[in-house]
Amino acid sequence: MANEFVFKRYPNNPIITPKHVPRANSIHNSAIVKFKNEFRGIFRVDEIDMKYTLHLGRSKDGIEWEIEPEPIKMKSLDPEVYVTNQSYDPRITQIEDTYYIVWCNSTPQGPALGLAYTKDFEEFIQLENPMPPCNRNGVLFPKKINNKYALLYRPSDRGHTPFGDIFYCESPDLIHWGHHRFVMGPINVVWQSLKIGAGPAPIETKEGWLLFYHGVWQSCNGYLYYMGAALLDLEKPWKVIYRTRDYLLAPTEWYERVGDVPNVVFPSAAVVFEDGTVRIYYGCADTYVSMAEAKLSDVLDFIKKHSV
Repeated sequence: MANEFVFKRYPNNPIITPKHVPRANSIHNSAIVKFKNEFRGIFRVDEIDMKYTLHLGRSKDGIEWEIEPEPIKMKSLDPEVYVTNQSYDPRITQIEDTYYIVWCNSTPQGPALGLAYTKDFEEFIQLENPMPPCNRNGVLFPKKINNKYALLYRPSDRGHTPFGDIFYCESPDLIHWGHHRFVMGPINVVWQSLKIGAGPAPIETKEGWLLFYHGVWQSCNGYLYYMGAALLDLEKPWKVIYRTRDYLLAPTEWYERVGDVPNVVFPSAAVVFEDGTVRIYYGCADTYVSMAEAKLSDVLDFIKKHSV
C-alpha cells in the first residue's frame, strides 16, 4: 500500500486560515478533540505583531470553526505560573473527564512546556510547567500508565533546534516528574534525519501506542517537515515496536509548500471515530490548519509493512 493511499487529504483544505481571527497573521499547529457531541480546539494564532497566542475554537463537525478573537485567559493559584506572549504548538489529551493542554510556553530562559486543564472549555486552570527550559513538543498519554501520568517531550535549545530526540517521563501528581527514558531520535532516513518530535496524544491500540510524529531534514531551502508514525509498547512506552521508514504525509500541496515557513506538515491532533477512521489535523507551512483521514487499520498495517 503506497503512503498516498493511506491518508486522504480533505478536498477543501486548508480548513483554518488567518481569516478566522481578525488579528491573525497565521493559524497553525493547533490541538483539537471531540467534546460531547461537538469539537473543541486550542488554536495557535500568530498575531500581526507576531505574538504567538492560544485561542479557543468551537465546531459542530470539526471542519467549520468559530475561533475566539481574544486569547485564552488561564487561572492559576500561583502568580509565578504564567502564560507568555509566545505560547504555541498546543496538544490536548483527554484523561477521564478532564482535558489537559500542553504547549510551548516560552520563558526568558528559553522554551518550556506549559500545562493546564479544563473540564468544560470555559475555565482553564494552569499548573506548574512540567519541564524546565529548553523543551518542546510535549504531549500527555490519554491514561495513566502503571498508575502514573505519562508525558512525551523533546529537549530543545533557544533557537530553531537543529537536533531533536523524543523522551518519556512520568509523574504521580502532574507536579513531580521523573523516570526519564529515551524513546527514539533521528535516523539515517532522509525525511527524519535531523530531528523528530511527538505529535498528537498517543492512541491506544491492541498493537501498541500509536504515535504520530514529525520528522525533519534540511535541504538547501531550509527545514522540511513530514509526518511518520510509530508503535510503542503499551506497558513500557519508551520501547519502540515499529517505526515508519516511509513517511505518511509530505509537504506536496500548495498550502503545505507556501507560507511563513515553507514545506511543513506538522501533525498536532488526532481524532478517532467509531467507524475506525482516524482524522489528523496538521499545521501547513506555519500558516494554515488542514486535515487528512485514514482507516486506523490501514495505518497500523502501513507501519508494520514499512518499518525501519
